[in-house]
Amino acid sequence: MICDVFEEFAATVAPMTALVGLDLGTKTIGVAVSDRIGTVATPVETIKRKKFSLDAERLLQIATDRSAGGILLGLPRNMDGSEGPRCQSTRSFARNLSRLTDLPIGFWDERLSTVAAEKALLEADTTRKRRSEVIDHVAASYILQGALDRMRHIKTEQPT
Repeated sequence: MICDVFEEFAATVAPMTALVGLDLGTKTIGVAVSDRIGTVATPVETIKRKKFSLDAERLLQIATDRSAGGILLGLPRNMDGSEGPRCQSTRSFARNLSRLTDLPIGFWDERLSTVAAEKALLEADTTRKRRSEVIDHVAASYILQGALDRMRHIKTEQPT
């Protein structure tokens, strides 16, 4: 099930389950996973893209291993908020993935997530070689963390 509206995704995810966050690139997929209470996103790995079926198999294995309740894809909007070819590619990936899983799939605006990840890695004095190895899954953790923070905010807004 694809949730185009983030609040719909947040409401659909089963409580006390991890979320998988993805930073889709043309050559790699950065993967991050949250804890079950939805507090912290942790970078997990970077998948070298091969073909969709192999990439999806690995992603769904991670989701199964972590007992995930949902998958969140970074949506690479343009700086003006419009959607270009990269967004279309991400939405296409989500449609294809939704045919293979019952997990809810949502989107999170990922503008500047890679820039933030790069800055954090530079501040941590990470070597250029190491940055290139981890940038994608660190960016995925920035995407997922933003969504987790928003989900916590949504829960506190709801009347009891």
